[in-house]
Amino acid sequence: MSAPQPAAAIDGVTTEPAAVRVRGARRTFTADLAPVRALRGVDLDVRQGEFVAVTGPSGCGKSTLLNVIAGLDAVDEGTIEVAGERVDGRDEDWLARFRRGHIGFVFQFFNLLDGVSALDNLIMPGVLAGMKRRAAESRARDVLDLLGLSDRAEQVPAVLSGGQRQRLAIARALVNEPTLLLADEPTGALDSEGGLEILELFRRLHGTGQTIIMVTHSPEVAAGAGRTVRMRDGRVETP
Repeated sequence: MSAPQPAAAIDGVTTEPAAVRVRGARRTFTADLAPVRALRGVDLDVRQGEFVAVTGPSGCGKSTLLNVIAGLDAVDEGTIEVAGERVDGRDEDWLARFRRGHIGFVFQFFNLLDGVSALDNLIMPGVLAGMKRRAAESRARDVLDLLGLSDRAEQVPAVLSGGQRQRLAIARALVNEPTLLLADEPTGALDSEGGLEILELFRRLHGTGQTIIMVTHSPEVAAGAGRTVRMRDGRVETP
């Protein structure tokens, strides 16, 4: 495994390494009728602090791209770098530790723990990342306050609205202060008002310097990002 690349100097100015660098990523899945070539040689760079929307028709490889960046799936060929570290070829223990420190993931259908409070949904990731419970609780309350959920801390997710649950899912993704926030159709399960609320939240987070890659099928949601990457048939059309 190659070592992370140092920051480069261009015209005397030091530039940070890309938050994400994907080169020649290929991923094929076995299917009953024929193999599905989800990624067909994808190249992508995302700068630190950038807000990128990945769009395209269903089945074009958007979610697969997000999954290989997060190390939730492995590429067949190519390289994936996140925060200067090679993600491809790593074992599951290393990937789990890396995700806890660097990657927050927001899913379409929230993936919250329904049997515990909103606060405990945030405390658990912090404790798993090695924080003391008191520190994890303090951080969790800060993030709930940031996302306008401090008055819902003791409620379970089931009693929250769809928009509140998605905000809670985003809070959980942020509790460990990730280098990279990945969101897979974060507005897909919400009505138009809830979707706009979540998009505005992402724009606020982007304004604080958070790097975000968001998969969406909605042109309106994609228009809220700083840059749009379009995919088709497992390839990036707009880098």
